[in-house]
Order: sequence, then structure tokens, then C-alpha cells
Amino acid sequence: MDDPQVSLISAIDGVHDYAVKLQRLHIGDRGLTVRSLLDHQQFSDPHGHAEARGISSANWSHFGQIWPASVVLAEHMSTLPLRGRSVLEVGCGLAVPGLVLHQRGADVVVSDHHPECQPFLLENLRLNGLGPLSFLDVDWSAANPQLGMFDMLIASDVLYERGHPTELVGFFERHALPRAEVLVVDPRRSQAGEFNRRMQASGFARSADPMPSAAGYRIIHYQRGAA
Repeated sequence: MDDPQVSLISAIDGVHDYAVKLQRLHIGDRGLTVRSLLDHQQFSDPHGHAEARGISSANWSHFGQIWPASVVLAEHMSTLPLRGRSVLEVGCGLAVPGLVLHQRGADVVVSDHHPECQPFLLENLRLNGLGPLSFLDVDWSAANPQLGMFDMLIASDVLYERGHPTELVGFFERHALPRAEVLVVDPRRSQAGEFNRRMQASGFARSADPMPSAAGYRIIHYQRGAA
């Protein structure tokens, strides 16, 4: 990864049928060690759990990468005022923003639908000496009654497939409180325009300008009610 905030510690053989590495992130004034997949070529689904959830072999490794957009979102989370806010990270993958929030003592839940996300999360909590962090397995297109509602929902680079805008807007409608904020870091994906139109049609007002971010990325801020 070419991000100057990330340094490779070591590459090691995976315990399973894939290889992993440890990376050290420097986010704000904090450090975070993250176990991730060695590269984009990793794949292991011997029991078909990912396939049963609609995750193709081409997309299987996406959960296990430190995507630049997640680092941008984590940087923003490292300084954002959080008192009294409940936060949900959507499509968390390795949950770098969620881990930063957890380090800060925030009321945060992380969520994803990939079967390997929770094992990686547990290992990354251990590596950083952090206590339990709530993880929920959720499908954006399902009801997910166990999930509840939140003051703030955050996501990074989640608009990479055609159906994602429709699924995500429906998900945000169901799980954002009547007064809530949504923050999405987007690397200018082609689906972002449709997502924005659907969000505004659903009552989420977009801020006039994207919030400041790293070159090539934008933090899109929406509000519902007088958040």
C-alpha cells in the first residue's frame, strides 16, 4: 500500500488457506496494528459460506484489505466529537474506523456480511489490547431487526456495485434514528450520483460541499432531522 501512514511490519503464512500480513497504521495521534490479507489474490471458502451469501471469488478478498478510503474515514473519526452518539460502521471489512472509535471509547458497533470479518476483528482487537467490540452480521437488503437504530452511520468505499445505492439507502432508512447523520467516504465511484439522489429523496439532506479529505476522496455528509 502506498499510503505514507502505513508501514509493513511482516508477512506471515496464514493459519488457514490464505496468507496474511501485519500493518501499522498511524491515525491522528494513535497507532493501530492491523492483520490483513497479504494481497488481493487470497481466497478460501472451503465450505461455501461466502458463496452462499452472494460473495464471489473475485470479491472475496475485499473484506481483508486496508482500503485507502477506510483510512480517510478513520482519520476523520479520530477527531470527531462523539459524546452521546451511537455509531454504526456499515460494510466494515477490517473495521479500521470502528477500531479507532473503539480506542476512543465511543459507543460503536461494526457490521458486515462477510464470514471472515469477525475472526479478523477478534484478532485485531487482541493485537491492540482492546476489549470486546460489538460486531453484527448484516445483509443490507434484509430487515436485520437485531441491529437497532443509530445517531451516526459511517461507511467507506461501499458504492462499487450497481445495486449498492438502492440497498444502502434502504438500510440507512431503517437504521438511522429520526435525527441522525450519515458519513460516506467515496473515491468518486460511478454509483455515487444515484446514491445521492436516492438519499435526498428519502429525506437525508446532503451538506452543500463534501467535507475536506485526502486528494481523490470525499467525505459526503448527510443529515436527517435536526441532527
